[in-house]
Amino acid sequence: MFSGNEWLIVVIVALVLFGGSQIPKLAKNLGQAQNEFKKGLSENRKGDETAEIEPEATEKA
Repeated sequence: MFSGNEWLIVVIVALVLFGGSQIPKLAKNLGQAQNEFKKGLSENRKGDETAEIEPEATEKA
């Protein structure tokens, strides 16, 4: 997707914009956001499976 030179430019821009001390905080927040997103997707999939099962159970009764 990105070559080595493009990643280098992105890192330099991030350092200039956020400063060296802010990068670890930014990375931590991005990681937490990614985990919350995955958790939400997982819960949504479970809800979809439950929604598919419930109508069948009511039809048979």
